[in-house]
Amino acid sequence: MRVLLVVYDNGAYMHNFPMGLGYIAAILEREGYEVDVYSQDMHHYPDEHLKGFLDENHYDVICMSLIAGYYQYQRLIGLSKSINQSKDRPFFILGGYGPTPEPEYFMQVSGADCIVMGEGEETAVELFDAIANKRPLSLISGIAYNDGGKCVINPRRGVTEDLDSLPWPAYHLFPMEYYRLLRRSNQSDTEFTMPMMSARGCTFKCTFCYRMDPGYRARSGDNLMAEIEFLYKEYGVTRISFMDDLMMTSIAHTEEICNAFEKANLPVTWDCNGRLNYCTPELLAHMKRAGCVFINYGIEAMDDNVLKLMKKGLRTEQVVNGVEWTLEAGISPGLNMLFGNLGDTKETLQKAVDFLIEYDDQAQRRTIRPVTPYPGSPLYYMAIERGLLEGPADFYEKKHLNSDLLCCNFTELSDEEVYAALEDANKQLAVNFFDSNRDNALSQIEYLYREKDTTFRGFRQGMKSQGKSAPATGASFGAAASDSM
Repeated sequence: MRVLLVVYDNGAYMHNFPMGLGYIAAILEREGYEVDVYSQDMHHYPDEHLKGFLDENHYDVICMSLIAGYYQYQRLIGLSKSINQSKDRPFFILGGYGPTPEPEYFMQVSGADCIVMGEGEETAVELFDAIANKRPLSLISGIAYNDGGKCVINPRRGVTEDLDSLPWPAYHLFPMEYYRLLRRSNQSDTEFTMPMMSARGCTFKCTFCYRMDPGYRARSGDNLMAEIEFLYKEYGVTRISFMDDLMMTSIAHTEEICNAFEKANLPVTWDCNGRLNYCTPELLAHMKRAGCVFINYGIEAMDDNVLKLMKKGLRTEQVVNGVEWTLEAGISPGLNMLFGNLGDTKETLQKAVDFLIEYDDQAQRRTIRPVTPYPGSPLYYMAIERGLLEGPADFYEKKHLNSDLLCCNFTELSDEEVYAALEDANKQLAVNFFDSNRDNALSQIEYLYREKDTTFRGFRQGMKSQGKSAPATGASFGAAASDSM
């Protein structure tokens, strides 16, 4: 069988390597299938381009994977139309965090023949074998499928326990020269970046999170470092961005990764998603020695009652201590906040703003977005129980139309009061960011002409440092928010 994997365009100039499809591609190649990749992301093809491509090229199966954002949903609708209108329509499979909680709805709006729910590697082996040999889909765990116009949802499949048993993503099928151009915070202009997975799952159960697969499973340090060494030697990758749900889920796992980096002694820096619960000065110092330059923290609120109501498992005291220790270790912290959770008020929002300004190292531009009850999250089912949402159609077609606007209001404030509070908060953060950048630019100019700075390389937006006098400023001018779909 010939299989086409579709990587949708998210409208950015640079994109993350699609790890989920990379793993599926590796599994399918291992099973003997011919796999191609359609890179809408790199080429910015219009959605209708896919129809012409399918009309000219025969594929037996086509696959897409997406998360639960409004923009990704729009991409799915457009690309699905092209797939369904192609003259030699392949068998159409969807997967990812987006379709998994509501497979019947996604089958309805996309016209897909099958939806893979949860982790897809083991399911893909059985599913593609059934398709190739025309066997019934009724006994395959982890899928929903179209049976004569009816959506049949099979029992869920367990997760992959031994992550070291999985083949590495099929990097050779993807345009790696493009993906390695990804920019991350605290990254030099000459580094090439690649996202990676060190573990799957999370031991916490935050109410707003839709990544709810059970358990936590980590790769071994040796297995992980072998892949990093391959990326360094084969593609010149010198920055690894761990995109796990949560890499710092334990001190032991974080220490193992640090030890593996030190043992390998490669010229590679790295960043990760972190947990302030596990921050200690000793661990952070070890991470710094091992090459960590940025830790993205999901803080969400600076009020203990709000943190408790969202089941964050975090206290504001831990937040302050952990962020201060991170800065003292010489690691830049990503500080992400949400607004609109249960218990949130104008006062709790101002606490978040004050914290972001106090600990801003200018590595990112800070913004605060309203919390979104993504399908699959506890907050989504709470919204339905409270009458704030009717279901997936209401969410995707009427309520979740932009991540910076309200989907559901869980506070005691009116919608207009929430918007007024967010406007004021983000204005404060914008003034802080641009004032700091203005002062930095003026300082650079003064130093250039007064000290005749021969290291200066021009007034180029986005450069990390343009002169000896300038404090390091991040190359990222995008919004930093953990709820960024």
